[in-house]
Amino acid sequence: MRAKIEQDIQKFMSGRISRRTLLTRAAAAGAVSALPLGILSHEAKAATPKRGGNFRMGVSQGSTTDVLDTTKLTSGFTQNLFFTHFSQLTEVDVNGDIQPVLAESFEANADATEWVFNLRKGVEFHNGKTLDADDVMMSIARHQGEDSESPTKSIADEIVEMRKDGNNKVIFKLKSANVDFPFSMSASTFGIHPVVDGEINVTAGGTGAYTITEFEPGIGAKLKRFENYFLDDRGYFDSVEMTVMHDATARQNAIQTKEVDFIGGVNPRIADLLSKLSGVNVAEVVGMQHYLYAMNTTIEPFNNNDVRLALKYAMDRESILKNVLNGHGALGNDNPISPNDRFYAHDLPQRPYDPDKAKFHLNKAGLSELTVELSATNGLFEGAMDGAVLFQEHAKRAGINMRPKQVPADGYWSDVWMSAPFCASYWSGRPTADWMFSQGYSKDSSWNETYWNNDRFYELLTAARGEQNLEVRKEMYNEMQHIVHNDGGALIFLYANHISAYTDDVARPDKIAGNWELDGYKIMERWWFA
Repeated sequence: MRAKIEQDIQKFMSGRISRRTLLTRAAAAGAVSALPLGILSHEAKAATPKRGGNFRMGVSQGSTTDVLDTTKLTSGFTQNLFFTHFSQLTEVDVNGDIQPVLAESFEANADATEWVFNLRKGVEFHNGKTLDADDVMMSIARHQGEDSESPTKSIADEIVEMRKDGNNKVIFKLKSANVDFPFSMSASTFGIHPVVDGEINVTAGGTGAYTITEFEPGIGAKLKRFENYFLDDRGYFDSVEMTVMHDATARQNAIQTKEVDFIGGVNPRIADLLSKLSGVNVAEVVGMQHYLYAMNTTIEPFNNNDVRLALKYAMDRESILKNVLNGHGALGNDNPISPNDRFYAHDLPQRPYDPDKAKFHLNKAGLSELTVELSATNGLFEGAMDGAVLFQEHAKRAGINMRPKQVPADGYWSDVWMSAPFCASYWSGRPTADWMFSQGYSKDSSWNETYWNNDRFYELLTAARGEQNLEVRKEMYNEMQHIVHNDGGALIFLYANHISAYTDDVARPDKIAGNWELDGYKIMERWWFA
């Protein structure tokens, strides 16, 4: 046993396993006292990255409806591809700060209504074309207009004019001030395509670290490293295979048998057990991900806010946190802004499980009882269906007859989400409060899944976007969170940690990003083989 602990210490020192994994294994073996004192308080530096190998990933999302069109984001699977096959003007780093990528730098005028992006020179597309300002402007223009179905249409439509100054400078003029505009340009859907014969070519590749060699919707994809990628400190694997595995047990078995090198979406209820297995490491990151059940606020009975409040009070969130996440997260509070966001409303009281108060709101709505159907699938996020069944039991005490409806994971985003009146959903969160509110809650957004419209909220959303006084802006976002909490159609019941697992053959950076899952969807670029 001592020899095994010593091997784990060496793996930790080389960056192949995390400090948490080492401590968990040592505790299980009763050998914590055998660890060097420094290990108890310091994380080891990761080994120097090296190139080579075929990285095999088992991921929880993917659908037969997936397409490689950046204006039609359909799942986390395609989002991962968009972030590594294409490049964006900017990216969110592991600390949550915004950094230039295809842009070399960016700056705003005094009132943040106009932004200048200076492009890198000599960046090559997969088809051999050199990046220029036309590629950027025409790629982003695809997301604009009345006919656009893009999830980032509401962001793109804030741009009223794009013009270039030479081949390597793009100027964006906005409808109104936006101090977070560079964050918006980091969206996966704003991946830049090349202009070929005067038009955007969506099949000619991007400028990303990997080119897609095979793509089978709902099944998987294969990629290979782009040798002329413009960044030297990214893209260490020779090739990558992504396989869609909706079932958590199948993913768990695949990592144990080394059928894959990495899995995402680890079931929180087995994460601790998985971390104790020889040759398997678990990585957990606190991010902005949250789970919810979305109500269509334009149709009965959800167009009555008292019904919405009744449902919010009818859930025992503590029970779901314990039984679904096994403690790997925090209580949700019908607020999409996570507790680690700088604008989080700390004065917002946690909504309790209160069947009597739920009954009170039902009575205010003129109802003595309520029957609703809730569509969900565990293929969406681990525990979506289990949470619905638990919710059914909680709601009975409030006179609510909840009918969980299990639907297929494949095609969920196209067939169920934003179609069923009451359905499970989740958000990885967004890097800024403005982005989260603009995409998920603005009346202008095509991803406003609750079809919610609140005049005061919309007024504050527009004003806060351009407010440069941080304290004033904080007050605005605070009020907006209270409005969503009390009036919105999103029953946000959990903030969930990102949990993944990888074999001892894989090495990773010291810190993993939490702005999206899978290391900010940059895992293919940032990780390597030990």
